[in-house]
Amino acid sequence: MVSKKSLLISAIILFVFLPACSGKSASEQIYNHLEKAVELEKTFEKQQDPIVELEQKEQEIYKKIIDLNMDEYDKIKELSEKALANIEKREKKIKLEKESMQASKEEFMKIEDKLTDLEEASVQDKADEMFAAMTDRYEAYNELHKAYSKSLSLEEELYTMLQDKELEQETLSDHIASLNDSYQKVIEANKAFNNLTNEYNGLKKEFYDAAGLNVEYGSANDNKESDSESEKSESDE
Repeated sequence: MVSKKSLLISAIILFVFLPACSGKSASEQIYNHLEKAVELEKTFEKQQDPIVELEQKEQEIYKKIIDLNMDEYDKIKELSEKALANIEKREKKIKLEKESMQASKEEFMKIEDKLTDLEEASVQDKADEMFAAMTDRYEAYNELHKAYSKSLSLEEELYTMLQDKELEQETLSDHIASLNDSYQKVIEANKAFNNLTNEYNGLKKEFYDAAGLNVEYGSANDNKESDSESEKSESDE
């Protein structure tokens, strides 16, 4: 058989900002929506490590399959069924991802009508840049989701094909080539999403500074430590 590229993706999440301000100015109202949008992405964040773990398990299954001969059909079929179950778990997790990102987007878009209420032009300019970057980020996520879903569909087809005793090598090779092309699109889409996430994080900080909001900045990794147990439990579902 032929080899299949490994696909391990891990989206970079937004920084978490801890408030030290209160009030109802336009900038503070925007702040509240931005940070609620971050909170709504926590479900998205929690899926990342479990998805990577599932990808690694799928690769282990695939490596076992390619070491077998077709006269070991029963073992190939058994492993293929495990791979299909793995794909189903990832499909559920990317569905949770998408729902989380959609909720975040709906909350974020509430700031659009408040941007023109910002009194200083320099602050409004920063807010506009930030808004554009985040809008692009949500679109980049949609592209990533579509690319990843396509790869999962091709993986499902692969493991179904591997259960066919009459499968021809050329057919298998062609399918794996298509799958590897799909993986490359996922990698590129993930890179674009991560770049826009970084850009947005920087612009949000610049907006907060320009607006004079007294905030404290925390690493996203701080949150991940507290969520580690829930991530482990999800990966076993």
